[in-house]
Amino acid sequence: MIQSLLIANRGEIACRVIRTARELGIRTVAVYSDADADALHVREADEAVHIGPSAVRESYLVGEKIIAAAKQTGAEAIHPGYGFLSENAAFAQAVKDAGLIWVGPNPSSITAMGLKDAAKTLMAAAGVPVTPGYMGANQEPAFLAEEAAKIGYPVLIKAVAGGGGKGMRLVEAPADFVDALASCKREAASSFGNDHVLIEKYIASPRHIEVQVFGDSHGNVVHLFERDCSLQRRHQKVIEEAPAPGMDSATREALCAAAVRAARAVDYVGAGTIEFIADGSGKLSADRIWFMEMNTRLQVEHPVTEEITGVDLVEWQLRVASGEALPMSQEDLTIDGWAMEARLYAEDPAKGFLPSIGKLELLEFGEAEGGRIDTGVYQGAEVSPFYDPMIAKVIAWGEDREEARERLGEMLEDSAVWPVRTNASFLVKALQHPDFAAGKVDTGLIGRDGEAMAEAPRPSDEVLEAAANSLVPVRALPGFRLNAAPAQSAWFSLDGEKVEIALTGEGSEEPDDAVLVTEQGQAWLLTPWRRDGVHGGADGSGAILAPMPGKVIAVAVAEGQAVTKGQKLLTLEAMKMEHTLTAPFDGVVAELNAVTGAQIQVDALLARVEPTEA
Repeated sequence: MIQSLLIANRGEIACRVIRTARELGIRTVAVYSDADADALHVREADEAVHIGPSAVRESYLVGEKIIAAAKQTGAEAIHPGYGFLSENAAFAQAVKDAGLIWVGPNPSSITAMGLKDAAKTLMAAAGVPVTPGYMGANQEPAFLAEEAAKIGYPVLIKAVAGGGGKGMRLVEAPADFVDALASCKREAASSFGNDHVLIEKYIASPRHIEVQVFGDSHGNVVHLFERDCSLQRRHQKVIEEAPAPGMDSATREALCAAAVRAARAVDYVGAGTIEFIADGSGKLSADRIWFMEMNTRLQVEHPVTEEITGVDLVEWQLRVASGEALPMSQEDLTIDGWAMEARLYAEDPAKGFLPSIGKLELLEFGEAEGGRIDTGVYQGAEVSPFYDPMIAKVIAWGEDREEARERLGEMLEDSAVWPVRTNASFLVKALQHPDFAAGKVDTGLIGRDGEAMAEAPRPSDEVLEAAANSLVPVRALPGFRLNAAPAQSAWFSLDGEKVEIALTGEGSEEPDDAVLVTEQGQAWLLTPWRRDGVHGGADGSGAILAPMPGKVIAVAVAEGQAVTKGQKLLTLEAMKMEHTLTAPFDGVVAELNAVTGAQIQVDALLARVEPTEA
């Protein structure tokens, strides 16, 4: 067994690996950037090494620094987690060349499955069904547009080196193809250093179903059943579950057998996931499920598989990397119950899911029987603008799907984070959606009904009244005022919004200046309304402010140009995603401060639109 392990990652996955390593008696080494100097994974590891500035390209993506840290600390092995360098064949080979153990598949397997076009060709040869599309080398926009027309709209443009929903665009009409292609290539080049794309047929009612596979160096390959990751927003997974709703035993057997064939085709060793797209317009069947891609690493959603199988997948990774055979055979593996996982993010759904950064002054996670929290932060930690804004993975197990769904909802509703905004209420509404509750979900559900899910939540009157009374002195309440009519309500500021709240006569002898209101997984700051206070910003000014720190990657207008409401003004890249800023109304670009390539801070004035005179 490996005795010392460096984790080439950060956040919750680094903490997750450290947890299992500690249980196995393995010494752990963390690496960290400037922004992560006081991060949870640094605190939990036995040793930590600083590897550079906050930007990932100067720290977590610099393989030489990570290998040097392993040698410096005497670590025998490197676990890459997911993301960053986890599917970088050159880095995997460099680790091996340095005499270290790579906790992952062979570099040749990563290479074989790393490019979506080559992987599909390989899978077709291995008898694994693939979706129709173009996967060739010709990247000329005109040629790709022709191929898209041959396939038939709608089509998906996908970065061949992509993953995690990045470098992917849905195109529903020929007129939109060129712009979507340019945006996809730009994002792919930024995220993966490779702007090549493939085109594939878009399935009208798609379900995303994936199979966990595991191989060892002794020729054994098993599957650990399937997960359903169909609930997505803009191709990024929101809630995952295992097993998949509506999966009968015959379809499961055929699907999982195809996944094992896929893994054997590349002599796979370690943890991997074979991702399939299924036609969800009717009953699941093997002839309507096609290979999409293989992820040659541990998945974000691996806990749901662990919860239904009782297997610690990180322990398996470490044992296989140490040269051991798989701990269990296929016949030993069974499904027990149901599990669901929700990704709790620091983002504001009511503001277009913009990332929310800052100090986690309050961080409380709900509890439930069969519940589990995988997190990389703690109360008092900072949510940084440099990395993925995940706060935690909230996981629930139940005897059946309904019990798992209810428990997950309870955990989310009982969580509280402040002042950073989260998507907790959005997740609860998604769990309560009638189609999701019935197991009738496809990847377009949030696209169709997500607007209502994203609406800003509001605390109940009962919770608000209790909080408001703690801010009011007893003498100011009904029945306690002299020479005045009894007060029935008072004005308060709820996160800057002026609200009137009923008073019950249960005021405080020592009233607080402010109180945090927590409900539905959200938190709000309630204060007495002060006429001279500043409670929120003005609307309709035409000022285009940066919603977060980031980089200007495209400017679509010029100063003095006439624009219409909703017209794209510029594009920012932040938190590894593109964000388009548009004109708030018809008018003229009176001021333009944005320059392509410039790094900007939150609330920076990027442009100003003056309304067109009537």
